[in-house]
Amino acid sequence: MVAGCGDDNSNTTATSATTTATDHVIAGQLPQSSRDKGTLTVATDPSYAPNEFFDTDGKTIIGMDIDLARALGGVLGLKVQPTQVVFDSILPGLASGRYDVGMSSFTDTKERQKQVDFVTYYSAGTSFMTRGQGGVEIATLADLCGRTVAVETGTTQQTDAGDQSGRCTAAGRPKVTVQNYDDQNGANLALTAGRAEVSMADSPVADYQAKLSGGKIRIVGKPYGTAPYGIAVPKNSGLAAALRAAMAKLIDDGAYAKILDRWGVRDGAISAPRINGATG
Repeated sequence: MVAGCGDDNSNTTATSATTTATDHVIAGQLPQSSRDKGTLTVATDPSYAPNEFFDTDGKTIIGMDIDLARALGGVLGLKVQPTQVVFDSILPGLASGRYDVGMSSFTDTKERQKQVDFVTYYSAGTSFMTRGQGGVEIATLADLCGRTVAVETGTTQQTDAGDQSGRCTAAGRPKVTVQNYDDQNGANLALTAGRAEVSMADSPVADYQAKLSGGKIRIVGKPYGTAPYGIAVPKNSGLAAALRAAMAKLIDDGAYAKILDRWGVRDGAISAPRINGATG
């Protein structure tokens, strides 16, 4: 039996933004192993505010993804345990069974689906960031030729910058110098310290960083490559169907919108979750 899934329909799980009650029908879709365990270990890299980051105590992980994870746990009757993991290690950790779920602003892609299954829950593009004073102007990926770009290792932005470098040299233009960092905080610091001219991140994250930077970071150009975020789960684990149903319930009952509103990221809301919804 799932922990907390007895006959008492009053069981609830509180989050910073909302409270969700266990739905026993949806919880019944969980694999038996998840029911027996009673917890959901959620791997996340807390360097990507406002989606996942440390609170002021330096220990508690908070953010949109964490609130959504706890709300999903409430619907499923599972205790949620956010766990700090370097972004590039999350998908291998899921594949090896070390974690139950990866919820860390993952873009659902066909390539990543070779390792894991995804349940879509949000939509975001990529934004360019430069220094607030004297920063370069970037409108499109083509403008990165000859520039030094700081990105987080394992992200779609790392792939995009590397691919663009190849296009630059093929056209006889200078390559993109790509600096890879373990987390987005490192990439942001490289930008503000002048070691990089440009940084790239998911649009809600870039917007949030710029607002908090005190003018040190600004957004340039327009976001590109809008694509779905996905909750990552081990391939063929049986978790995807239950999570999809739980997410659909959060969307339908308004809890999803409340969480997005709390973090100021309503623009990326979706109307229905999908399993492996990547188009490219």
